[in-house]
Amino acid sequence: MRARTLLAWGVHLYTALGLVIAAVVAVLVVRGDAGSMRSAFLLMLVATAIDASDGSLARAVHVKRVLPGFDGRRLDDIIDFHTYTSLPLLLVWRSGVLRPEQAPWLLVPLLASAYGFSQADAKTKDGYFRGFPSYWNVVAFYLYYLRPSSTGALAVLLVLAVLTFVPARYLYPSHPGALNRWTAVLAALWAALVLLILVGAVHPVRTWLLVSLYFPAWYMGASWAVTLRHWSRARRSRIAAG
Repeated sequence: MRARTLLAWGVHLYTALGLVIAAVVAVLVVRGDAGSMRSAFLLMLVATAIDASDGSLARAVHVKRVLPGFDGRRLDDIIDFHTYTSLPLLLVWRSGVLRPEQAPWLLVPLLASAYGFSQADAKTKDGYFRGFPSYWNVVAFYLYYLRPSSTGALAVLLVLAVLTFVPARYLYPSHPGALNRWTAVLAALWAALVLLILVGAVHPVRTWLLVSLYFPAWYMGASWAVTLRHWSRARRSRIAAG
């Protein structure tokens, strides 16, 4: 039993490493130079890897049963809000992606994500995220390196913020299902490509950045295909019932 308890606490400590990473990312973003920003994105990638794997570890050692008084999901949410929302949006501000007069609009995705994280049904019973799942780290990465116009960048931020409130279904790659398995494989390949871009192993960088957009395009396209199919089925059921 002692060994199980130590393992369970070890998993929670592994999750908590994301908070340590978040603290370092905050320092790097405040510094704001190109090297610091690159390091910040690398650490966000590490934080994402931890977030993608800690759930499986928690289930493997039965943390809920072994440590019923500690809520690992709450710890995970606290860390995720920093690594997926507040720090990426801070990076967008610090990097000058938006013009100074546009910066207050960053409060919109910030508050939208707070709403999304606070929803009791943020994840559906059949294994999807409900509403845009606050992947602002990915958004910040492309806005920082591709540098669209400030108006275009603001439009992307606001559209995605609005999609937080739309009850669409977004894929949850760590959950079962053929589509999620394919998405997890594509996500792993994407993460590897992003890592190569960040360490300067591929050139020209902009070309590979554009190639890497295959995954966000797949994710959004597949998620909305699932959503539209679900809405269509629900509509037919209502018609049949009426």
